Amino acid sequence: MEAMAGMRSVAGMIAIAGALAASPAFAAKKYSGGEVGNGGVIRGSVVFNGTMPVLKIVIPEKDRAACGGDREEPALITGPKNGVRDVIVYIKKIGQGKPWARPAKAAELRNVECRFEPHVQVMRKGKLTIINDDPVLHNTHGFYGKRTAFNIALPKQGERIKASLRRTGLVRMECDAHAWMRSYVYVARNPYYAITGDGGAFSLTGVPPGNYTLVAVQGNVNTVEMPVTVKPGGEAVVTIELKP
Repeated sequence: MEAMAGMRSVAGMIAIAGALAASPAFAAKKYSGGEVGNGGVIRGSVVFNGTMPVLKIVIPEKDRAACGGDREEPALITGPKNGVRDVIVYIKKIGQGKPWARPAKAAELRNVECRFEPHVQVMRKGKLTIINDDPVLHNTHGFYGKRTAFNIALPKQGERIKASLRRTGLVRMECDAHAWMRSYVYVARNPYYAITGDGGAFSLTGVPPGNYTLVAVQGNVNTVEMPVTVKPGGEAVVTIELKP
């Protein structure tokens, strides 16, 4: 009898766990796109006002023909009023809003003169085409934090390989053969994102009224988060300052 009671107890716990997992509170939330009434705009600029960090790049002798010589490069590309170019800006969490737009082209990451191009980009979950334009072996190693997303070798010039990015979040790209190579791919959770242009300007349109967290990430400096409030039909103007 005790054994039967124990079995019923275990079965009951399993049933409760299943019901909780199926409930809205425990279900994975997916973004829902549709018409936005009284949508607002978040616009502004990303700036850097401190001492510019410098990247010191040392090239091994065997790679100099393809990769160039030793050099120093600024960690950020700045323009008028210290605006920073090539920064990804996005809304951290938003459950519903405007529909996804069709991308202008499929996502690509190229190895060019021992650099990743582009340095930052945004894509939806799916395939990333990696291309080796150099006459040397490159290895593209993608990381979600410390977790490997993929690890692909491209030994030949002109080689093209597709990698799968099935999780949202920021993916850091490294080349195991050339330690100075870095780039960043943000796999978007929602369509509210932008990459800053010259002068650090960005704009997010069709944002439902509400309170949000805005994130700015570039890779060579610390990620910045800041609160922002969008009023019905309003415009929220912000300045995001990056820190070393």
